[in-house]
Amino acid sequence: MISIGDIYNQDLNFLFGSGASSGLLPTLQLQVMTGEGDKRYTLEDLATKFEREGDRRLIPLFMHYYANCIRPAEQLSLEKAVAEEPGATVIRNYRTFLVIALEMTKRRKALDRRCNVFTTNYDGCFPLVADALIRESDIDFVLNDGARGFTQRILQARNFGAYMCQSGVFGRYQSSIPQINLIHLHGSVYWSKSSETIQVDYNLSDREPLLDVNALELLQPFSAALNNPASMLADVPDPDFSVEALKAFWAKYEQMPIVNPTKWKFHETVYEEHYYQMLRLLSYELEKPNAVLITFGFSFADEHILNLVMRSLSNPRLQVFVCCFNKSEHVAMKEKFKSHRNVKCLVLEGEEMTFTAFNEQVLAWPDAMKSAQLVSGTGEITTDLKASDAFEDLV
Repeated sequence: MISIGDIYNQDLNFLFGSGASSGLLPTLQLQVMTGEGDKRYTLEDLATKFEREGDRRLIPLFMHYYANCIRPAEQLSLEKAVAEEPGATVIRNYRTFLVIALEMTKRRKALDRRCNVFTTNYDGCFPLVADALIRESDIDFVLNDGARGFTQRILQARNFGAYMCQSGVFGRYQSSIPQINLIHLHGSVYWSKSSETIQVDYNLSDREPLLDVNALELLQPFSAALNNPASMLADVPDPDFSVEALKAFWAKYEQMPIVNPTKWKFHETVYEEHYYQMLRLLSYELEKPNAVLITFGFSFADEHILNLVMRSLSNPRLQVFVCCFNKSEHVAMKEKFKSHRNVKCLVLEGEEMTFTAFNEQVLAWPDAMKSAQLVSGTGEITTDLKASDAFEDLV
């Protein structure tokens, strides 16, 4: 559906949303009905409604969000993820995508072997899978998360312009190591505020949860109602938290390094500034001649990103491919981008565009797929890569 041979040598950008991690981590979709046909609230819609109406259930909703979305992302590990389905499939899909992206960058000219992966997800799927790939002896690449340092790794936007280069013994040639820039547009669970900077630390084993066992028990009926397909908003109870407990949680929650799902704002200025720097970086990349943007699992609910992409479409040489999960989303996206000829909304005939389908049917490239780890029709894992024993044990 996308001719990889035509785009690999262009300025290549990917934009991933929560659909990529679906099955491993929850999305923002709730099950409670809105009362308008079969429409259901998303977490951001309900949070915005509660905020606007001064509903006391607003902070418990963020408690639910933390307990069901943020905390699982903090505790994510490859060992846990691949222990059972569908997590194992999600991890394999991230791995397959990274191998395909690296195959594309390796074919670029010697000093420009890079592509950008923008993501609104704050989980660790990309860095965890990349770390496992790097441990394999025959794969040499850099995943650049924008952080530099030793005992403390500090995030700076300027670091995304750097790349690692190899030269011959006598300096007679140079070539850049294939690099993927990983840009978190909505923050990351691995970030924390350090003075007026953002520190990146992938070891979260010592991070204390914001909710204890008693709070989770008190929250359970509220969460159960949000996840009940038969529930209406009136069926969602107000948990019996004291005002002091709600304030205490909110004070800690406001320090979280992720975009808040009400109008998508950070609470901390240092995160807010980096957020807008990353939006400017996305805008700059899309303004380049021959830029390509491929989106997957992204609904364009973030108005800042939507407006930025819309403005960038004035670049006549920009190509945008919007991968739609199903036909109804395809209709919605075609309507959203109907006046832009340089946008192609892609949908699969007769099936949903899962991450597996995206890799195999949209980005399919025979040479890359020979290197990617696939699952045969018998369910057996096959690979042409010489994976390390540790990674083989995981997948």
